[in-house]
Amino acid sequence: MKLLVFLGSVRNSTPPRPARLGERVAKACLACLQGNHGDHQVELIDALDYPLEPMFKPHFAYASGRAPEPLNRLAEKIAAADGFIMVSPEYNHSMSPALANLLNHFGSSLFSYKPSAIVTYSAGQWGGMRAAVGMRTFLSELGCLPVSAMIHVPRAQEVFAANGAVQAGEDEQAWSDYFDRTFNQLLWWARAAGEHRAQVDPHSLIKSFKRNPSQRNAP
Repeated sequence: MKLLVFLGSVRNSTPPRPARLGERVAKACLACLQGNHGDHQVELIDALDYPLEPMFKPHFAYASGRAPEPLNRLAEKIAAADGFIMVSPEYNHSMSPALANLLNHFGSSLFSYKPSAIVTYSAGQWGGMRAAVGMRTFLSELGCLPVSAMIHVPRAQEVFAANGAVQAGEDEQAWSDYFDRTFNQLLWWARAAGEHRAQVDPHSLIKSFKRNPSQRNAP
């Protein structure tokens, strides 16, 4: 399986301290996937690596071959992936605007018929779980339905070190089991969806809406 881990935060400054808690959580996800599920290809997609134009224009709205090269490369990676892990902080009880902005640059046809997993975190006690509620709807609309198990990391600065390792005093096995509960679900659905996509092309059954309103197929 090919999996993309999206880190949905571009804040890289202090305060608060330490900066970029999401990077710790994303690295913990990578370590778990590579350590416990090493037969899969896993890549980190950091929203900070994709400075986007202030005027919003999605990848699919550009004329053929005219989109910025970083968007073209990311579109290819999304299309080739079998599943997604979405890592987000909580802003005003909702998902990261940086993550939503990055994902909104791509049509749902790239994400569709593949599963996703929701990972949220916070410096406080709730672990970003209120953001996860809205993320379910958002990801479902993209077509990459989230699995039922989710990961929430409260006080992420106390749980994970800067390299994503579990901090001393924390139960490393408990955190590994907690992450695996979600990732095992994700991989089960990714395999099942991948095998069925190989037999039946879903885009041949339900046409993708890309450029023309007539593609909505409404009466």
